[in-house]
Amino acid sequence: MKKLAILGSTGSIGRQTVDVALAHPELFSVSVLAANANDALIEEQIRALSPELAVLADDEAAARLKARYVGRTRIEGGREAFVAAAAYPSVDIVVTSMMGFAGLAPTMKALDAKKDIALANKETLVVAGELVMAKAREVGAAILPVDSEHSALFQCLQGEKARCVERIILTASGGPFRGKTRDALEKATVKECLAHPTWQMGQKITIDSATLVNKGLEVIEAHWLYDVSYDAIEVVVHPESIIHSMVGFTDGAVMAQIGPADMRLPIQYALTYPTRQPSNFERLDFSKIAGLSFEKPDRETFRGLSLAYEAGRAGGTMPCVLNAANEVAVAAFLRGRIRFLDIYAIIENTMEKCGVRKAPTLDDLFAVDEEARRVAQGFLQQIGG
Repeated sequence: MKKLAILGSTGSIGRQTVDVALAHPELFSVSVLAANANDALIEEQIRALSPELAVLADDEAAARLKARYVGRTRIEGGREAFVAAAAYPSVDIVVTSMMGFAGLAPTMKALDAKKDIALANKETLVVAGELVMAKAREVGAAILPVDSEHSALFQCLQGEKARCVERIILTASGGPFRGKTRDALEKATVKECLAHPTWQMGQKITIDSATLVNKGLEVIEAHWLYDVSYDAIEVVVHPESIIHSMVGFTDGAVMAQIGPADMRLPIQYALTYPTRQPSNFERLDFSKIAGLSFEKPDRETFRGLSLAYEAGRAGGTMPCVLNAANEVAVAAFLRGRIRFLDIYAIIENTMEKCGVRKAPTLDDLFAVDEEARRVAQGFLQQIGG
């Protein structure tokens, strides 16, 4: 029986983690639920799972829940309580499924408490990969990837020696605008961006998929998770989203992990590792697969991927700057304040303005995140947003 803390329980990955926990009461007990402000949904989750603690980062949402909830679960509110929940004493593994830079503090808090991490918050490794991986090694905690692509790589690497790995191959669906020209994207709408062809995800990550920034963040994440150089990380567009990623070895062999586009499978694998457990997830029917296609990403039109490679190779604080600028730009696009292509301009200009600091501390990264957001907001105003 593993005791779980699910941080970001009301988001897409969090909800599916709850589904996995409910499907396997013999394997999992949920001790902690934590979310931002969705008090109605977390109340449903509390009644289904009976955790010891539930936290809402939004104080007003927590107050609403406290006013009406009667039961054994302790309710707390506020950002500090959310971070503290990551180190809850009885928890064995912390699922970090919150969005963006906000995942860094609770992840580090969990590692300080020697908790294993089921990592669905890629931004944590993007902005602080060196510090996070060093802390995990220091305390002997496992970082178990939940992203479908990184779970695929993790599975392909089981039993293999690092010296035999020649290349990491991340697959990308291409998003809703695959094949579109830059001119065609000038008037791309939020609705069009959110119409992902294969995955059902939250709004922010769906926009990141459309810009290919998400794939760029996964490139940086792969660098830290698997200790490979950026030159050894490739991205290939695979519209069917059946092959979730691949590993190429020094003898020329390539291993791939394939399956339906269902995030519950990588979630369950991370939570049950190093074993595999039965599930009732959809099985692939190979007779219905018409074909598998692959193409190179269009990095000139979808510049998010190239910007991420640039930030990763620069190292230091630059990935933190990239992430902060992207979060500001995507939020503005979702509110209709800027155009789709303005996202790239804001990221690039912020990276140029902020520059890079080498070997940052955790405090440095929090300061750089704030600085980069201010700079990005300045460019946002210049654009007219």
